[in-house]
Amino acid sequence: MKSDIKLIDYLAVRRSIPAFQMCEPGPEKAEIEEILRLASRVPDHGKIAPWRFIVYRGEQRVRLGEELLTLALQTKPDLSEEMIQVERSRFTRAPVVVAIVSKAGPHIKIPEWEQMMSAGALCFNVILAANASGYVANWLTEWFAYDERAYPLLGVGSDEKVAGFIHIGSTTFPAIERPRPELADTVTWVGGDD
Repeated sequence: MKSDIKLIDYLAVRRSIPAFQMCEPGPEKAEIEEILRLASRVPDHGKIAPWRFIVYRGEQRVRLGEELLTLALQTKPDLSEEMIQVERSRFTRAPVVVAIVSKAGPHIKIPEWEQMMSAGALCFNVILAANASGYVANWLTEWFAYDERAYPLLGVGSDEKVAGFIHIGSTTFPAIERPRPELADTVTWVGGDD
C-alpha cells in the first residue's frame, strides 16, 4: 500500500492479507501508538470510548500460544499435530496483534448496541490506520474470543467482550482479489426517480 494513495483509490482495492501470510517487520511501539491514535477516531455516541486496546508483542505471543494450546487440548484432547501447531501459532503469525475489547454495557443514554458497533468500527479503523502506515492487517476473532476461560490469559475482563484481534505486519504475498457481493443483491432503494 502506498502511503500517498487517495482514499477512494485505496477503498477500491482494499483487501485483508491472511495472518499466516504475514512476516516481519511489524510496527514499532511509536508506530503502533500512532495507528491506535488514528483508529480511535470512530463514531462514539456520547464520547464514552466503550472499548480499549490490548497490544500483544514479542515473546508474550509465544506464551499465549502455549496457554491457548493447553485450553484447546482440555476441550479436544485428540487434536492432530497440525492443529496443535495452529493453536501454538495463533499469536505469532503476525509481528503485532491488537485486541479490541468491547466495554459495552448499560448506559443511561447510549444503547449497548451502539457501543458494540463503535468497537466494530474501531476494529476496521485499526486495519485502515495500519494500511495507511504501510502495513498489512487482518481482523480475526477465533474460538478464544468467545471462550471466557481464555479471558484471564488475554487480559480481558469478565465484563468485557473481544470484538476482534487485528493482526499487523508485512507480507511478501500479493493481495488477491476475492468475490464481492453485487450491489443489486445488497441494496434496497427507497425514493428517488433515477
